[in-house]
Amino acid sequence: QVQLVESGGGLVQPGGSLRLSCAASGSIFSINDMGWYRQAPGKGRELVAAISRGGSTNYADSVKGRFTISRDNAKNTVDLQMNSLKPEDTAVYYCNAKTITTATWSYLEVWGQGTLVTVSS
Repeated sequence: QVQLVESGGGLVQPGGSLRLSCAASGSIFSINDMGWYRQAPGKGRELVAAISRGGSTNYADSVKGRFTISRDNAKNTVDLQMNSLKPEDTAVYYCNAKTITTATWSYLEVWGQGTLVTVSS
């Protein structure tokens, strides 16, 4: 199996910055796309940012210019640098990875447990 563990969430004031990290471990053969999603109270889960194994990125319009996604393929990690945070960024942030696991030699999409980001003054 494959596990994802997020870290870095917390309370930050509007305009502040936070860096989220996600580490993948377990029976991993390869990881293709990795990404960050978020879910605000009463709302559905939405894509925040995604990055391919080759480094191609995709951002939600609401975070373009403020957030930066990056990954380290050798370490199986993905980070999300969040700057100029706004109250509307408040949500539980989830790491996502599309993997091939050696446990079954098949495709497996994995989610982390989530980390809470609260932007409030």
